[in-house]
Amino acid sequence: MTMPKKVKRIWNIASTVIVILVVIIAVLLVGLRVFGLQTYTVLSGSMEPTYHTGALLYVKEVEPEEVEVGDPITFVLNEDLVVATHRVIDIDEENQHFYTQGDANEAPDGAPVHFENLIGVPVFSIPYLGYVANFIQKPPGLYITIAAGAVFLLLLFLPDLLKKTEKAPAGKAESGEDPNP
Repeated sequence: MTMPKKVKRIWNIASTVIVILVVIIAVLLVGLRVFGLQTYTVLSGSMEPTYHTGALLYVKEVEPEEVEVGDPITFVLNEDLVVATHRVIDIDEENQHFYTQGDANEAPDGAPVHFENLIGVPVFSIPYLGYVANFIQKPPGLYITIAAGAVFLLLLFLPDLLKKTEKAPAGKAESGEDPNP
């Protein structure tokens, strides 16, 4: 059973496109860490329209002294390690606090952000990619991603495996030789 040339060519093109897409998504999700960027998903609309819900936010680590009023910052919000991104509206250097507010919020945040809780400043974001990141990092999305990858690899190598089994030499019993000498 051989694969027709046209089907084989379409399969080769499709599999190449899929591999390229997977590599691009992998680089966007984790590969940029090589350049010192961390990724976070925007989970609320508090920074609309600057950062949309579901966007993947790329954050660069900075020292607190580099932050200025008007800069958006990403920080640890509470003891539960919830991360937020809001804009700095005031800085208290003496007490080492940032005062923040979401762009879409009418009032400033209730508590200041201590300098130690600063993660960094957002460099750029990609809309909707945060939804993908959240999906593939947690069950059941993680399991679906692993299963899809396994099926893809199987389909990628299946034509070669089938071709090898067709070309494999027949056993001695089939070749007309006596299996019991």
